[in-house]
This record gives sequence, C-alpha cells and structure tokens, in this order.
Amino acid sequence: MQIAIIGTGYVGLVTGTCFAETGNNVTCIDIDERKIEQLKQGKSPIYEPGLDVLLERNIKEKRIHFTTSLSEGISNARVVFLALPTPPGKDGSADLQYVLDVAQSLSSLITKYTVIVNKSTVPVGTAEKVHAVLVQKLDPSLFDVVSNPEFLREGVAVEDFLKPDRVVIGTSSEKARKVMDELYQPYVRQGNPIYFMDERSSEMTKYAANSYLAMRISFMNEMANLCEKTGANVDWVRIGIGGDSRIGKRFLFPGIGYGGSCFPKDVKALAFTAQDMEYDFQLLNTVMKVNERQKLVLGKKVKNYFGSDLTGFTFAIWGLAFKPETDDIRDAPALELIKELTEAGAKLRVFDPEAMNNVRQLMGDKIYYAADQYDAVEGASAVIVVTEWSEFRNPDFDRIDNMLIHPAIFDGRNVYSLDKMQDLGFYYESIGRKVIHPQVHDTLEMPHNPLLSDRGMLD
Repeated sequence: MQIAIIGTGYVGLVTGTCFAETGNNVTCIDIDERKIEQLKQGKSPIYEPGLDVLLERNIKEKRIHFTTSLSEGISNARVVFLALPTPPGKDGSADLQYVLDVAQSLSSLITKYTVIVNKSTVPVGTAEKVHAVLVQKLDPSLFDVVSNPEFLREGVAVEDFLKPDRVVIGTSSEKARKVMDELYQPYVRQGNPIYFMDERSSEMTKYAANSYLAMRISFMNEMANLCEKTGANVDWVRIGIGGDSRIGKRFLFPGIGYGGSCFPKDVKALAFTAQDMEYDFQLLNTVMKVNERQKLVLGKKVKNYFGSDLTGFTFAIWGLAFKPETDDIRDAPALELIKELTEAGAKLRVFDPEAMNNVRQLMGDKIYYAADQYDAVEGASAVIVVTEWSEFRNPDFDRIDNMLIHPAIFDGRNVYSLDKMQDLGFYYESIGRKVIHPQVHDTLEMPHNPLLSDRGMLD
C-alpha cells in the first residue's frame, strides 16, 4: 500500500518504518531539511532500540523514502497519516495548529480518494475539525478522516507497533474501515484485536488509557510515601496487590513521578477537556498534583540528610531520561531534581547512556557531563539514581565506595535491595522503604546529621 507519513518525530518515524517493514511503500514528510537529509543517510534522529536496524533495511530495500515536499510525498498515497506535534498550551489544552494547517494544505493537493488518519494524540472532536477544514475545498467523496491513536511505549516502540496488544480505529466510513483493516492485518495475525469505533470514542480512548496509567503510578507513589511513615515496605505491598487479577502487576512501581512525551501532556489535555465541558474531574486533577509533588521527593531526602544549604557538596546523578531505553527528557523528573539541587548550591556530575546531549542543549555548562557512571561519582558526596538503566543495576559498589566522599546512595527507582545495601554498608534511601543506616564511623560526625563528616571534610 502507498502510505505517506507527515511528521518524522517519534510517532511518525516509528510508524513509517514499521509500515515499510511489512512491505508497504512509505514516504515520510517533514519541513526540517536537516532531519530529512539525516534520515536519507539512514541516521535516526531519535534513540529507540531496534529502529535503526529497520530503518537501514527499508532504505536499502527502497520501501521508505524521505522528502520535504508535501505535494511529492502524498502524490501516490492511498493513506496519509498526520503524525504532527500537539504541544500543550498554557492552560493544558492541545494545540492543533500544526494538524489543521496541514489539513488546509492537503485540501489543495488531494485529487483522488485518500484516507486521512490522525495518528497524533488529539482532543475529542479533532477528526471533525480536520474534516471541516478539508471539505472547504474538497469534495467529501475524495476523502475520509480516521482517528487511529498510537499506544507506543518509548524503549519498546518497535515491538509495540509490530505486535500490538490492540489497534484502535475510529471511523464512520465503511470504505475507510476496509482500507485500515487491510493495512493493519499483518500486525494482528496472532489474534490480537482491531477495535473499530466512532471517531470521538477512539480519540477519547487514547487519553483515557494514558490517564489511567498515570493514575496507577500516582497512586503507588502515594502508597510509597505512606509506607515510609508507617514502616511498611512498598515492595511487598506492590507484590501483594499485583497478584490480584483485577489489578495486575504493571505500572505499580513507585518512584519519583512520571514524565515523557505522553503522560504529562495527555493528562493535562484530558483535564482541559473536562473543564471545557464544565465537568470537575477531581481524580485527574489530583493525579497531576501528586505527580508534581512526587518529583520533589528525592531532592527533599537529599536535603534532609545533607542540610538545606548544599553549597560545597557535589552529587552524582545517574539517569536523565524520563525512563530507560530512550533519550527523551520531556518532563523528566531529573530536570526538576537538577534545578532543586543547583538552586540549593550543589554541584552536579551527571551521566545517562543516551540523554546527555539533550540535557546539554537545554542546560549548557551548568552541570558536569560525565564520561561514564563512575566518572560521575568522582569527588561526589552521594550517588542519586534517577533512571533505572540496566547498567546501573549491578555496578561495582566497592569502586563506588572508594570514590565517594561519603557512602550514601539515594535511589529514586528502588533499583537495589535493602539487604544488599545493608551488607555493603551504604547509607541508603529509596522510595516507600525503610532507610538503611550504616555503622557510624568515628570520623563521621556532623551537628545536623551524625552520619556525615563536617562540611569542610566534604568540600
């Protein structure tokens, strides 16, 4: 099938490459000339495991092409996907400017029947708005507008696309339904469903899914905070409730808040929709408040231990991306932590396997960008784990102990076991679990915290 993808961001590039992988002829379109040239050379502008291999293969097989020309890109397309940014406005509403502007341009270019698919996450009613723009210049018989939300998890997006749990398609057109069913059949051969529904329900499904998952995360973070106060262990609580088939095990890991390109934006957008409909969505508003507060938990733990004035202290931060296996730092908890600690006077040495350049572009030289995780520890007073990359799970603790000025680890993702930290002799704070106190050394004395040497020794 001839397919055009407008927008080569995260969703557009994964979508286009995966459609090409099953034999479709795909043209990806973007106004960014530098990005298009990079893609023509087989270089992905984003880090996503497995994507570079598929991209290289499909370029070689001439199943995927890249252009900055909208008219050239859609000239033979049977289906045109809109994978465009919908950034949140100040009020949290999704900005549809890019989607509607492209729809306006398409209305002057389409000459044969074409299925226009909203792949971007868009508010309820967007399909109707796109239709209204197109019909100003186009005969309604020449197009249908379909809602087809993505459910890709960064880090495993290729697998999610090629082997989806389900495909959701919103359309009221039988003609468009047949085209979309033909397109997606190769991905559901193992029996996973394609759900056809009306456009508004499809649009709402995307927001409902992400908001529900965000709610689970915020609930577990609240439970973790309560566990700390009661002496319970959130690990056992998570296991205990996750064994209930009505609840399940996923999205029950506490931490320092959700981030990324989807959850924060989508929860805000759904809350705005509710407000616009004059509905007080109290639960959703609370989810957002809990998440913003949770992002400050780790910084508070560090300050409670070292003091509110962190001048003279250096900290190693492991992990900058909002989750492992991505370089995405949008709404990443690490950014809030960096801001809080530097404002308190601390110096930071940071490391992330993939997200370093993105943070450097955002923050410049305010912090030190380490060559590896151990370079980050050099001269630090503590290690702060923010993102649970695999390489952080079993580090050389003896080496870390020898490098740290004080053997302290603050773990925002509960990567390490309490027993192991106890055996290794680190001061260890995590989320929703007891604090591990090492044996007090004779030289480690400090008025506000008996486990620390005086500030002069730490400088």
